[in-house]
Amino acid sequence: MIVLPDLPFAKDALAPVISANTLEFHHGKHHKAYVDNTNKLIAGTDLEKETLEAIIKKASGDPAKAGLFNNAAQVWNHSFYWQCLKPGGGGAPKGAVASRITATWGSAEKFFEELKNAGVTQFGSGWAWLVLDKGELKIAKTANADNPLVHGQKPLLTIDVWEHAYYLDYQNRRPDYLSAIMEKLINWDFVNTNFSK
Repeated sequence: MIVLPDLPFAKDALAPVISANTLEFHHGKHHKAYVDNTNKLIAGTDLEKETLEAIIKKASGDPAKAGLFNNAAQVWNHSFYWQCLKPGGGGAPKGAVASRITATWGSAEKFFEELKNAGVTQFGSGWAWLVLDKGELKIAKTANADNPLVHGQKPLLTIDVWEHAYYLDYQNRRPDYLSAIMEKLINWDFVNTNFSK
């Protein structure tokens, strides 16, 4: 059984960047619905006792399991996204990943510019990611529920660019939402934990 994880912070802890109202809907309704739907879709099947990652990988690319992939991957993506945020976070990259970011993009500013561009140019719903791909840092974007795990990449950081992630606070100003996350909320400790695993 897949379980909805608690948020790693209080619902009002990310305000004013992300309001408690947004988290109430985003975690309490959207994320919960993905968990509930995943559990309904695996009930009584051989996937019922599998890990979330195994379910995602087994459902990926199988048209008959598209609904399961979409819901299970969205559970994983959201659970990962919450860990990427923390009150008082953001700003210049810190820790071991910082020097790799500078080596890859030349500067933190250039990295942020490209990460923001990935989020802004993701047409429709999706995600902007920092990933390790064959040992190299890359910025990626995925549509809808798509997820780096099924592309052989290791996720380090994500920003949700589905409208439900920001619309109550920013309306159609996705670039402002992305800037605010990068400046004030990125949890570099979590990014470094993923980087050093």
